[in-house]
Amino acid sequence: MEIIILGAGCTKCKNVYNIFEKVVNETGINATLRKESDIMKIMDYKVMCTPAVVVDGEVVYQGRIPSEKEIIEYISLKNN
Repeated sequence: MEIIILGAGCTKCKNVYNIFEKVVNETGINATLRKESDIMKIMDYKVMCTPAVVVDGEVVYQGRIPSEKEIIEYISLKNN
């Protein structure tokens, strides 16, 4: 699974990255987690507001900070 956190480096974007990092580490899922702050690359995803999260090429969260519970539920569904 590839998880990309889109954002310019604001506090919210950093928080989203930290939450995803925690969930990935705690659940032990096989995932690559990275940040993308290049505005041109972010625009390729047609994201209107950040932070945004892309999982395996699909924008799944945009403009808000998802909770750990939401992330765990989404990842569980994605892995089934």
